[in-house]
Amino acid sequence: MTAESTTLSRQDQIPWAAMAGIIATVTVFAVAQGLTYPLLSFILERQGTTPGLIGLSAAMTPLGFIVSALFIPALARRVGGARLAILCSGLAALTLIAIGWTQEVWAWMPLRFLLGFFANPLYVISETWLLSITPARRRGRIMGLYSSIVSGGFAIGPLSLGLVGTQGWPPFMVGIVAFLLCGLIVLAVVPHLPKMPHEGEATSVGGFFALAPLLLFAVFAAAALEQTLLSLFAVYGAALDSTEGRIASLITCFIAGNAVLQILLGRVAERFGSLRTMMLCALASLGGCLLLPAIFESWLIWPLFFVWGGASFGIYTMSLIQLGERFTGQSLIAGNAAFAFVWGIGGIVGSPATGLAMQLIGHQGLPLSLGLLCFVLAVFLIPQLTGLNAP
Repeated sequence: MTAESTTLSRQDQIPWAAMAGIIATVTVFAVAQGLTYPLLSFILERQGTTPGLIGLSAAMTPLGFIVSALFIPALARRVGGARLAILCSGLAALTLIAIGWTQEVWAWMPLRFLLGFFANPLYVISETWLLSITPARRRGRIMGLYSSIVSGGFAIGPLSLGLVGTQGWPPFMVGIVAFLLCGLIVLAVVPHLPKMPHEGEATSVGGFFALAPLLLFAVFAAAALEQTLLSLFAVYGAALDSTEGRIASLITCFIAGNAVLQILLGRVAERFGSLRTMMLCALASLGGCLLLPAIFESWLIWPLFFVWGGASFGIYTMSLIQLGERFTGQSLIAGNAAFAFVWGIGGIVGSPATGLAMQLIGHQGLPLSLGLLCFVLAVFLIPQLTGLNAP
């Protein structure tokens, strides 16, 4: 074996124990996150809350993402990634207990903010860990696997509502236990976790915006699409006299598409490039928005939601792959924090804006608003694919 082949072989080696722990941790966290959006929307809908106010309430969680993202790079360097993740898991569980204890929309506003504030560091830390240990030649399939498994966690959240219902403490206990389990998993795998990367010049979240504006807009679009659908699809379905069970099942089907299709999209990205695959995802998401009103009552709604879910989250998966391809060291931490910041912006803008559109023009304001966003992303990607702009 030549020295070059030996080097490549070592570069392709994967620390499976660390990877399994990282993915398990964020997956369990995703279960709790996937449960809270539809659960709280169902409760507010039963209370007669307006769509605009439901959207505003949902926006408090991504607002927490935005604020916490500004502090994560410095906190991770000072406290350590593992300690920060364990601390945030416990605080998120306490916050969800407080949310379950209260049942009033205005009391939930600051609590949902805190839920996002404590949840966000775990995603940033986990994705930084994963990108730092993933071999370049396997990045597409591994990040696709990561996104698939995490999306499976999101799918279990809404699915659990069909098993435990949306009344009383049982649905809240699912999320609380998931948050606590997340911290225990991190504690168990601490010896296998990589150190947070420190090489390179320190980059702030704000400084990263100048380095990759299109990448951050793609994250914004993915966040707005997913979080708006999770928070307001209950309102859309209720306007069409759909049952809570059917709505929750469709949301589960949407997230199941995320889970199943990300590995395939990761392999496609390895073969054809992550930018081309991102364009494919943007166009497929646009198609889902356009077809939703026409086939909502048809059996075709199920395969549509499956593909739509995979394509919409695929935009974020392709963004992660691009991040790992282009950045290392402290720029990678800043990039992951900037992703979280923009993800929060997407959620805080998308849900209230779409809720307002639904109040002004009716329930079809949901697919129209999201379709416009997908169209804009596709237009912005064209110069990158044709070589008219630097990436």
